[in-house]
Amino acid sequence: MALVVGVVLLMGSGHDPIRVYERMFDASLGGSRAWSVTLNRAVPLGLAGLAVAVAGSMGLWNIGAEGQIMAGAIGATWVARIGEGWPGPVLVPAMLAAAVVGGGLLALGPAVARARIGVNEIITTLMLNEVALRLVQWLIHGRWKDPDSHGFPLAPMLPEQGRLPNLFERAHVGVVLAGVVIALFGLAASRTAWGYELRVAGSSGATARYAGISLQRKILTVLVLSGGVAGLAGGVELTGASDRITEGLSNGFGFAGIIVAALALMRPSGVAAVALLFGAVQIGGQSIQTMGVSSSVSTILQALILFGAIAAGVFSRYRVEMVSGDAAEAVA
Repeated sequence: MALVVGVVLLMGSGHDPIRVYERMFDASLGGSRAWSVTLNRAVPLGLAGLAVAVAGSMGLWNIGAEGQIMAGAIGATWVARIGEGWPGPVLVPAMLAAAVVGGGLLALGPAVARARIGVNEIITTLMLNEVALRLVQWLIHGRWKDPDSHGFPLAPMLPEQGRLPNLFERAHVGVVLAGVVIALFGLAASRTAWGYELRVAGSSGATARYAGISLQRKILTVLVLSGGVAGLAGGVELTGASDRITEGLSNGFGFAGIIVAALALMRPSGVAAVALLFGAVQIGGQSIQTMGVSSSVSTILQALILFGAIAAGVFSRYRVEMVSGDAAEAVA
């Protein structure tokens, strides 16, 4: 449905939809180099989607993945600054661990507020996105400003050994790391007592309390864990696809992760496939700018995919029937 509506939009703007779609496919999935770029883009999308899905498995909404990605990048950058002379096998894991801690710390406040006094986590996590962004701006304009940036607000480059090694072409090891993390959470959610307790707590608080499950502890654990996963996305994006922390490092991945998690039905097992699809759409959308087509086409396609999935969910649950006038009156 999204592709069909996209054809109408492209024709209406004077573009050949077949050529545009071919260009999008070639740029995102048309070869090993294209696949490597798409996989790199799918990594932060998948981890951000997993962060939202982890919270969603208990009926909670983490809308702060965007800020938690930035908080993770702050933590990783801090370690890179103090460990500039460390060897790569020590520095990179330390940076990623600090990224997890940074994201988890940003989620801790909303977690405590939700668990202790029932403050809606949607509001608190959303507002902290702005706090994280302003903190990054303060750092790169002040204490972390590169003295060799000629007055521009830029942080220093990461040390060479603080980068994730490549797998093939432009794909980095973060692809494997993200895949392992998503797989582990998928197994934990579906095959362990921890995952079962999350589903019980999310479906019925009264049932969870009757079964001896501490809702406060689960809320704290899940939201902080969700923030940590989003922070990991920031650490991987910093060490794999970037060379320094910037204001735009999160690049909307946190908000796109909400759509990824929704399309995956809040199941970690489905996050990877949806993230790969969205990664391909985003990379393809960037490539068509050389044809004079706005990159907004990819954003529109993502929205249409979401609407199509919602519509499919409605029609898979309900059946549309044509009834006669007499039958309709009887039902009324």
